[in-house]
Amino acid sequence: MVTAADLRLLAIAILLFGLAWPITKHAMLDATPLWFAAVRSLGAAGISSLLLGLRGRMVWPARQDMPTVLGVGFFQLAVFFALAHLAVMLTSAGRTAILANVITPWLVPLSVLVLKERVSPQRWAAAILGLAGVAALAGPWAVNWSSPEALMGNGMLLLAALSWTISILITRARPPEHSIAELLPWCFGLSALFLVPLAMWREPHGGIGPASYWQAAWVALVVAPIGTWSVIEIGRRLPGAVSSVAFLLVPAAGVVTAAIWLHEPVGWDLLAGGLLIAAGVIVAARS
Repeated sequence: MVTAADLRLLAIAILLFGLAWPITKHAMLDATPLWFAAVRSLGAAGISSLLLGLRGRMVWPARQDMPTVLGVGFFQLAVFFALAHLAVMLTSAGRTAILANVITPWLVPLSVLVLKERVSPQRWAAAILGLAGVAALAGPWAVNWSSPEALMGNGMLLLAALSWTISILITRARPPEHSIAELLPWCFGLSALFLVPLAMWREPHGGIGPASYWQAAWVALVVAPIGTWSVIEIGRRLPGAVSSVAFLLVPAAGVVTAAIWLHEPVGWDLLAGGLLIAAGVIVAARS
C-alpha cells in the first residue's frame, strides 16, 4: 500500500517537476539547451554537496552504491537532461512535460521481464487509464507528423523516458548501501562530466544569458536536487506499476502550468486527460 510518506514525496515531485518544463521553455529565450542542462547538473552537484557537508553526511560511494551512481548519473540525469532539453526547443513545454515523464509503457513491462514483478489486473488497469490520459493530453492528432522537427522532438522525449526507466530498474534491482540523498552529489557530478563536454562540442557559442539566470538557479538549486531525490525514492519504494502511473501526475501539472504561464492552448483534452490520469493513480494506490 502507498504510505503517507510516499504521497508527500509524490507531491514534492509533482510540484517541482510540474513547474520545471514551463520554466525551462521560458529560459530558452536567453539560453541554449545543452548549456542549461549542464548548469542544472553542476548547480545541483554543488548545492547537494554543500548541504550534505554541512550536515556531516558527505560520503564516498561504496561498491554497492556504484550501480545507482552510474544508473542515475548517466541514464536519469545526463541522457535524460540532454534529450529533454534539446526536445523542449522543438516542442511545447506541455508536450515535453508529458512525453518525457511517460514511463508507464516502458516500466510496467520491463518490471515484469527484468525484475520478475507480478502485476495485478488492477495495476494493469491503472496503467491503461494513465496511458489513455497521456494520449488525451498529448493530442497526437494535433502534431504535424510530416515535420522533421516534430518527429525528432517527440522521438527524443520518448527516448528520454526510456532512459529514466532504465535508471529506475537499476536502483530497484541493485539497492544502494547509502541513501539516495547521500549519493546525489556523485550522480549529478557524473552527469556534469558528460554534459559539459557535450555542450562545449555542440554549442561552442552557447550559454545562459542574464534573462535566464533566475530560471537556471531555480532549476539547478531546487528542482534538480530535491525533485530528483523525491522521484528516485518514489521509484525505489513503490512497485513499478504504481510509481509509473503516479508519475503521470507530473505531466498533468506541467500542462496546466504551461497553459497558465506560457498561454499554450487548452482544450477538452486537458480535462479528459487529467481525469483519466487521476483515476489511474487512485486505482494504482488502492491495488
